[in-house]
Amino acid sequence: MIDLDTFLTTLYVMADDFCQSRCPKAKHVPGPMASLQCSEVITLALFGQWVQFPSERAFYRYAQHHLRAAFPQLPDRSQFNRLMRDQRDVITAFGLHLVERLQAQACVYEVLDSTAAVTRDAKRRGAGWLPGQADIGWSNRIGWYEGFHLLLCVTPMGVITGFGFGAGSHARSEVGLDFVCAPSASNGALAK
Repeated sequence: MIDLDTFLTTLYVMADDFCQSRCPKAKHVPGPMASLQCSEVITLALFGQWVQFPSERAFYRYAQHHLRAAFPQLPDRSQFNRLMRDQRDVITAFGLHLVERLQAQACVYEVLDSTAAVTRDAKRRGAGWLPGQADIGWSNRIGWYEGFHLLLCVTPMGVITGFGFGAGSHARSEVGLDFVCAPSASNGALAK
């Protein structure tokens, strides 16, 4: 098992190389400069999903207490969320780049598994966030939740090669209908 510092450093270096070689230079927008670079946002976003934190707030508390030395410009959680939303396409492109770089499509088998992607506390009243898309579902890991049902295809090394998601109440078979795979080496197109 790799230690945390080595994992974060490796992930950051890979993200930084990707951003420098494949991402266009960011346009200057009015207002102050972002506190984190694109590669730092990618690193934190992926790390937040790699370790099983019970919530987004739990991840951010961990980052503030344990990762401040590695990310001294760590902003407030709401600003970090905006930075992640702004870099959504780059994070996705980096994920596909990792699949290609780790030669995940050449592996003998892949494993399908599902998990809950929580968007808010299921006990709160009101329409909630993303009404009509996210709804109440059951997860063996966390119990009742409001959000999405996420289906992942993973190699033995842990590389995500495909995913599908639907409302929390959707069964695994319903989510599988919208399953998206990473580009294979043979055809280079997304399978759906």
